[in-house]
Amino acid sequence: MTRVRLASYNVHSAVGRDRQCDPARILGVLREIDADVVALQEVEAHDTGGDMLHWLAAETGFSAVAGPTLKRNDGHFGNGILTRWPARAINLVDLSWRRREPRGAIAADLDCGGTPLRVVATHLGLRPAERREQVERLLRLFSWRDDERAVLMGDLNEWFLWGRPLRHLHRHFEETRAIATFPSNRPLFALDRMWTHPGHILKDLAVHRSDLARVASDHLPLVATLEL
Repeated sequence: MTRVRLASYNVHSAVGRDRQCDPARILGVLREIDADVVALQEVEAHDTGGDMLHWLAAETGFSAVAGPTLKRNDGHFGNGILTRWPARAINLVDLSWRRREPRGAIAADLDCGGTPLRVVATHLGLRPAERREQVERLLRLFSWRDDERAVLMGDLNEWFLWGRPLRHLHRHFEETRAIATFPSNRPLFALDRMWTHPGHILKDLAVHRSDLARVASDHLPLVATLEL
């Protein structure tokens, strides 16, 4: 049996609660967690230097999968995955809705010691109607076969636990605990979420609450253990 440790972390462009940009603090939090696969949101890259995702990959020895959603004059901004396991296939999915801020997801098929695991990492929009449509698109990324091993994780931006996007997700995924991750100094809202298919492979789900994590970003990381 293969055990996989996962994390989802909105790093807020490495800007902490003290308004200082310090990627080294994000790296420190990742080292505290010691996950095998990390879904990151709000990672930045600049054409003049300072590609945060690839710097983190170089420092940790992980492979990086970039999923930029917002192109800028000097670079890009969006999602990323860091993984110890090799990716056999990668699909970047556009979840943009009307004229709202561009959004997306990364669907990566990982080889976890011979066991395939589909990881879908995302960051959804701010409007309820936007999130409802984005959830519909995300659900199409899963086969729902009994033998499929898959996880959906990321910042869903869903403030209400009874919101329609979450109710729709729970018609397909076994419901998981909603643990507050935002704001990092005094968490009140479960914006960062994780689900698995099938549900029984999820063995543990918790928030990482170290002193460093409380200041490094405005979100706390969500951490899970899977048994495949």
